[in-house]
Order: sequence, then C-alpha cells, then structure tokens
Amino acid sequence: MIVLYLTSCPPSLRGDLTKWLMEIATGVYVGRVSARVRDKLWMRVIETAKGGRAVLVFSTNNEQRMDFRIHGETWEPIDFDGLKLMLRPSPARIAAKQAKRADGKKLGFSNASKFQRAKRISKMDAKSNNAAVCNSTEVQETEMARSYVVVDIETTGLEPLRSEITEVGAIKVVDGKVVDVFQSFIRIEKSVPQAIAKITGITDEMLEREGRPLVDVMKNLLEFMGDLPLVAHNMPFDLSFLDVAFDKCELNWFTNKIIDTLALAKKLHKNLKSYKLKELAVYFELKFEKSEQDDCRLHRSLGDCYMTDLLYKKLIKLDQTGL
Repeated sequence: MIVLYLTSCPPSLRGDLTKWLMEIATGVYVGRVSARVRDKLWMRVIETAKGGRAVLVFSTNNEQRMDFRIHGETWEPIDFDGLKLMLRPSPARIAAKQAKRADGKKLGFSNASKFQRAKRISKMDAKSNNAAVCNSTEVQETEMARSYVVVDIETTGLEPLRSEITEVGAIKVVDGKVVDVFQSFIRIEKSVPQAIAKITGITDEMLEREGRPLVDVMKNLLEFMGDLPLVAHNMPFDLSFLDVAFDKCELNWFTNKIIDTLALAKKLHKNLKSYKLKELAVYFELKFEKSEQDDCRLHRSLGDCYMTDLLYKKLIKLDQTGL
C-alpha cells in the first residue's frame, strides 16, 4: 500500500500516476503496487515535479512497518537506528539554505542531517542512487567506543514543540572512565507540571533559584560534547528536544556519532518485557559505584547518564562475549 501526496506539481504528472494509483483527493494518490513500480513512479515524480513538493509513504518490513520519501519539502527525514523520523522545518536552517542559494553555493542541510545523509548515501545501491533516494537504515555499531559523552535531559512533557527542557546532564568518559561531569538546570517559561515534579523532584522553585538561560546551557553543552560520540537511552527523544533548543538559540547542530542504548538493547536482547532504563538496570543487575551515588538518582539527568553508561558497557561486554 502506498500513499502519494503532491503539491504544486505539473498537471502532466496526473496522467502518469492515475494509470497505477487512485486519486482520492486533489493531489492525493493511493494504491497497491510492486516495489519496482513504486520506485519507477517516484523517479517519474522527481523528474517532473520541478518546483513542486511530494511525499511518498509506503508499507515496508521494518519496526514502524512503513517508510517514506520526500521531494522539495522543508521537512527532513532522519534515520535513528532503524526508526525513520522527520526533522521539523527550522527557520534557522531554511535561512541558511536561502543564504547559500543567494551566494550561488550548493544548498546545505543541518549538521545532523548532513551526518545522517552522508551515512545513508554511503549505503545506497546504484538503483537508489539514480533515484536520489535511500531507504537503508543506519546499522548500530557494537564495537565499544572507548571515549564518549553520555547525555540525558529532563523535560516538562513529551512534546518537543510544547514542552521545555528543565535539566541537562552529561558525563565524559575517556578510556572507559568518567573524567568530567556537566549538569545544569534551565529557566523555563511555564510551570513544571505536578506529575513531572513528582517523578523528577524538579520544582519551579529549583529552576528559579538554580536555573540558567537556555542559550547559555546549550552553548556549554556543545563545548562539553566536543566531537566525541554521544551515548543516550532513547536518543531520538533527547535529540528532538535538543533540536528545538538549538534552533531557538540559533546554534549549529553537532555532527557527533550517535549511539542509542535502547536500540542496542533491542538488537542484542530481543523479547524483553520492558526496555525502559530502570527496568534494564534491574534486569542486568546494574548498580552505581559508591563514588557516584551522591549524583545518582534515576529520572534525573546525571543519574540517568551514569546508569546509561553502565548499561552501554554491559551490553557491549555481553555482545563481545556472546552471552
């Protein structure tokens, strides 16, 4: 099953598409065709669309049971360990593209998009390369990075565009040992919901007393991360909030390698009842070191960072030993 949505495309496309698909609304086409026909139709869209926009959604055998392609859109697709996400339009990125277009230079993408796009392109076969489309997913590496930064955030909710970051934590690991720690509260515009305050222990009073401006925290976080690989549990969640925060602060995205312990746990240990950080900690019997206990509390940024680090090391060890 495929769904194709076109905007501002030449009318001549309609004749090609209606041979295979049903037009159920203006510019909206649905149908069931083979992968070969689907690819040829998409190539035809790319060749003919000119300044128009197109979005193709189709069924496939992955975790989400679907995949999509875009042409001429301001939304940008990103692959995170087999999950296809869409990076929302960013005024800063769009302005940068327009500036580059005015300078006569090749259009660019955000740094994160460049990184992900380069990885996808490197895996493209000749057919998808001709179509300028890549459907392969990033392969999670299981060879342990000896030096990296573990990052975690606490928020007022689950929606990046409506919720705010209240706390950012990160630990720097070099040759397997924690050598530096970063933690900061952030002043927010709204109040912390009572349910969130109960879980995290973060209150409006704490943020008012110890919180710093978002732009200062984001700048310090980028400096702390440097170019080291980033490790997080459920990385797409953290990145979605950081993306909004960096755009709001007009800061450039990072290009660090990304490692998601949630995806790694699912890959190496299938059929567990839960992949939440707390549940995995119990399952693998992970415990904080005595020197870390003062900083460690789950559902707080540093506590989750230390536990994610323990989980990452455990998963890699188990994978390397074949247990």
